[in-house]
Amino acid sequence: MPLKAVLFDMDGVIVDTEPLHRKAYFKTFNDLGIDVSEELYASFTGASTKRVCDTLIQEFNLKQTYEDIAKTKRDYFKEYFYNDEEFDLISGVRELIQHYYDNGIKLILASSATMATINMVFEKFELEQYFGGKISGADLKESKPHPEVFLLAAEMANEPVENCMVIEDSTNGILASHRANIFCAAYRSPHSKNQDYTLANIVVSDYAELELDKISKYF
Repeated sequence: MPLKAVLFDMDGVIVDTEPLHRKAYFKTFNDLGIDVSEELYASFTGASTKRVCDTLIQEFNLKQTYEDIAKTKRDYFKEYFYNDEEFDLISGVRELIQHYYDNGIKLILASSATMATINMVFEKFELEQYFGGKISGADLKESKPHPEVFLLAAEMANEPVENCMVIEDSTNGILASHRANIFCAAYRSPHSKNQDYTLANIVVSDYAELELDKISKYF
């Protein structure tokens, strides 16, 4: 079956917003006058903002509501998003997106991020023109490792799963792709720590390795 559609995860694949979230959270902790250990912060990985805020309120007996804390964090995040000098697309990803687009491959974004964050990224880096659709896992009942987000993305591309490929960087995303029976290319980024790539069909550290002539043998 020829490759017809590529389903992109966003965080860790197209951009790495983790450093921005980290800066925004620590600035918020500072405002709240609380001392969050690295260990506690590490336990927030992959958690929703609501869960993080609820944990902080409980842990530190805070008087602020979830909405108050989330708003402060969101405002700091936006500030860093638009002004942080180091924030950019992951190396090689724009070239890869352009390469697929030029070769008539359909592109769908299937991310756990909120649609607001997805739109901010697409606008800042002018990616809208390349993608045929965007799905936010935040709007779905199930989240990765549940396969729903990728099954919907394949449907949105109007292609059977055999004609699709997922690009992911996280254990949960790779597992979701595997459960959806979609070929998965895992991107091993300098930022991804302790992720399990066992279930990925191929693992690459450079996006040039995912150009069509290099992966044609799999399809």
